[in-house]
Formats: sequence, C-alpha cells, structure tokens
Amino acid sequence: MNIMMVQNISFLSLHLLLILLLCLRPLTTVADGNSTNIDGWCDKTPYPYPCKRYFIKHSGFRLPTQISEFRVLLVEAAMDRAVSAWDKLTNSSKNCTDFKKQAVLADCINLYGDTVMQLNRTLQGVSSKTGRRCTDFDAQTWLSTALTNTETCRRGSSDLNVSDFTTPIVSNTKISHLISNCLAVNGALLTAGKNDSTTGDSKGFPTWVSRKERRLLQLQSVRANLVVAKDGSGHFKTVQAAIDVAGRRKVTSGRFVIYVKRGIYQENLNVRLNNDNIMLVGDGMRYTIITGGRSVKGGYTTYSSATAGIEGLHFIAKGIAFQNTAGPAKGQAVALRSSSDLSIFYRCSIEGYQDTLMVHSQRQFYRECYIYGTVDFIFGNAAVVFQNCIILPRLPLKGQANVITAQGRTDLFQNTGISIHNSIIIPAPDLKPVVRSVKTYMGRPWMMYSRTVVLKTYIDSVVSPVGWSPWTKGSTYGLDTLFYAEYKNIGPASSTRWRVRWKGFHVLSKASDASAFSVGKFIAGTAWLPGSGIPFTSEL
Repeated sequence: MNIMMVQNISFLSLHLLLILLLCLRPLTTVADGNSTNIDGWCDKTPYPYPCKRYFIKHSGFRLPTQISEFRVLLVEAAMDRAVSAWDKLTNSSKNCTDFKKQAVLADCINLYGDTVMQLNRTLQGVSSKTGRRCTDFDAQTWLSTALTNTETCRRGSSDLNVSDFTTPIVSNTKISHLISNCLAVNGALLTAGKNDSTTGDSKGFPTWVSRKERRLLQLQSVRANLVVAKDGSGHFKTVQAAIDVAGRRKVTSGRFVIYVKRGIYQENLNVRLNNDNIMLVGDGMRYTIITGGRSVKGGYTTYSSATAGIEGLHFIAKGIAFQNTAGPAKGQAVALRSSSDLSIFYRCSIEGYQDTLMVHSQRQFYRECYIYGTVDFIFGNAAVVFQNCIILPRLPLKGQANVITAQGRTDLFQNTGISIHNSIIIPAPDLKPVVRSVKTYMGRPWMMYSRTVVLKTYIDSVVSPVGWSPWTKGSTYGLDTLFYAEYKNIGPASSTRWRVRWKGFHVLSKASDASAFSVGKFIAGTAWLPGSGIPFTSEL
C-alpha cells in the first residue's frame, strides 16, 4: 500500500477497503507459532501460489521471523526471476528474424534489464547486509517501476499487431505476481512508519547534488561540459553524440551539462540506463527543437516511437521543445518518454498528437511546460506532478475525442499517479475554431487502478461538462477501482455539477485530502527539488 492511499483512504470504495484489510492486516504480524515453513508467509500475499512455488524450488533460505525479513526474501525471489526472464528474452532475440517481433524483443530486453536494476536497488536499500538504506517510499517507487516495465513489455505485441509471444517466454517466472507481492509487503511497512522519498541535508539539497553542483544549477548562465550546435560552432552537431560522450564517463555522480544551441535537431535521443545526472539546456522552447516522426503505424512500438527516451537517473531538461511530427493519422507517436527517477522538465514544450508524453515510471516533475496532444496525450505510470503548466488539446482526426490523461496504474499498491496542479487547460490554436464539435475529457482509465487528480487548475470550456470518459463507450472497466479527483478548480468547465457519477470519482473538499497529491507529499519534492534551482511550490 502506498503512502498516498493511506492519506486518501476515506475515498476508497468499501470493496477496495475490504481488499486492503484482508491483504495488509496479516502482513503486519510476525509469523504465528503454527508456521513451520514459508507457506504461512506466502498465504498472506496477494499471490500465494508463485510465492510458494519459488521457495519450494529454492531451499536453503532462512525462515523469516518478521515482515522486513520476508520482504528481503521476496525481492530476492523477484530479482532471480527477473534475471531469468531477461536471459530468456535475450536468447530468443538471437533467433528472431521477424522485424516486428525484433522491435518488441528489443523493448523487452531493455525493460527487463531496467527491472533487474530496480529490484537490485531495492534489495541493496532494504537489506541489512549491505549497510545501505533507502526509505520504504523509495522501495515502493522502484518496485512500482519494475512492475510497470513488465506490463510495457507485454503491450508491445499489441502495438505491432503480432501475437503475444513474450508472455510465454517469461510466463514460468511469474515475475509480475512476485513483484506485486513485494509491493504489498513493502506497502505494509510503508503504512507502519513515516517515510519520505529521499533524504536531503539541513539546507534542503538532495544528497545526490554536491556543493559544486548546487552553485552550478543555481546560476542563470550554466557552464556546459559540451556544446551542441547545428552550425558547427559547438563540440557536436547532434545532441545524441554529446549524450553518448557523457555515457562513457567512468563516474556519473557529477552533473554533466549539455548546452544545445538554437536550431531544429531531427534525431531520436536515448539517455540510457546508468547515464545519470544529464542536464540538457536549450535556448528556449521556441528555438531549441528536437524532433522526430516515429509512430506505431510506422513500425515502432509505442515505447520505441519516442523522439526522446530518458532512462538515466536525475535528468533535467530546460528550455527545449520535444516534438513528434508523425501526425494524428499515424496513431501512437511519442514525443517524450521518461522513466528517469527524480527527473525535472522546466519550461519545455512537448508536442504531438496521440500519446505525446509517456510519463512511463518513477518520480517526475514538470514546471511551466506546454503539452500538446489529442488522444491519451499524457499517459503512463509514473508518480508525476505538473505544476504551472499549460495543457493544450488540439484538433484530432474526424470522429475522435480528445483525452488528456490515460494513467496506467495496474496494482493497488503502486504509489503512482498524475497530479495536475495550478495549471491551465485550454484549446490549442487549431482546435479553437471547431472547439464545440470536438469532445475533450480530462482522463480515462487505461488500467484498473488509474489515478489522476486536477487541483486548483483553470479548466476552459474545451473540457466536456462530464469531465471524464470511460475507456470505451459503454464500458465499466475500472470505474469502481480508479481514483479520479478534482479540487478547487476554476474556469468555465470547472463546475462538478454534471461530472460522472462513478464510485472512483471524487470532489475533494478538504485541503488535507488534496495536499496528498502536492509536490511535497506525492513525490516528496522538498527532498530533491531545491538543489536544482528550479522553482516549485511544495504545497497547494
């Protein structure tokens, strides 16, 4: 269970509340005297069978006496299975000759590699043997990411209309169920204590920012390690070339700043895993533009269609436009995909049509950004806050409706969701002339536990009075289990009088309830944002 759910428990349906009580109450107790094997512990998880099956096959472990020890065993089991799954996927790719399946496998290999890393981070942080500690909130974030990765892999097959061939490859590992068990057990520990997401020093700077970096990041004019310029006046003419040089650093703990001069850069970027602490600084979103045109109809998965894919930790972008110019007829076409933990996007423009911005996973913050799109154009399963942003639905294909968010929370215990705070929702210039003929909604449930909140935001008449949409017309999928909420919004479409009447939709009246989705609490931003020099408001 995540910390946000505890603070919003009053808004859960009775059905969900019963699930929580049944799942979590046994986990907060020590194994009883009748438990002579691991079965007594596994029976208290959401998925007992894969838990029991794993430990039956892997003898030699010490029976836990408390929940924290059981958590370590579960994470070890999940990591063992993740490594096995990654190995099988890698071997399968060697004999794969189908172009579309190769594309799916490439994503899955990368995603499962990240899953191994996230589980290893968690294990290092929660195991007393290593001497390294993380908070339970950190662990829940990394476990949430690990589970999201497995789901993204699975969905790649449907993107390219090939049979789901990846699930049989990894099915015997039961990796998703093992990670769900980790989330449930760690969630029980999370609710029992007070946890922040990261630890800052006495002046509020995150521990991953050195004193030298603090001075650097707070300067108006940032001194760059490398300069990219189309006219040849820098170190490189392409942004990816500079990113690749940064990736060859032996030590990645220091901030690496890449200044991208004004110009249109037609390329696809990838800031890979372990290429951490990258900062891209442009000359402004109107002048420094990174653009691409990949799409699902063009033969890419949604995941790999991204013009810019960010994976390395602590990424910062400032004054840059990320575009996908595939157009509305090409289907899913991502402009920016981020799975960078503790990442920041400041004064950036993110422009596309369907699936513009993939907030894939981890903790993310967007400030004073412009986001353009049509269908599900902010989607994914990160814990993300959009603050002082301008969100612009644009003209979709004839017969299509605009949907701003499609949040992808698949597990009750994931501490993820989309929070839109103090922002503006208005039609893009191309939609304005025909705004009355196009329906626009704030979100729809991509996954069962989809979670999106809109707080103190200006909502223009472009948004339908009902506010939110089911996944498909007439569908009841997720309507009881999602969590959609609004709090003190303003503007022509801010009235909640005609909003949907789903069990999962809430109009928040108390500041204490709404503040659970603030920068300070939802992503614990006060622990890691101050050192960036980026402005933010921690509370509502």
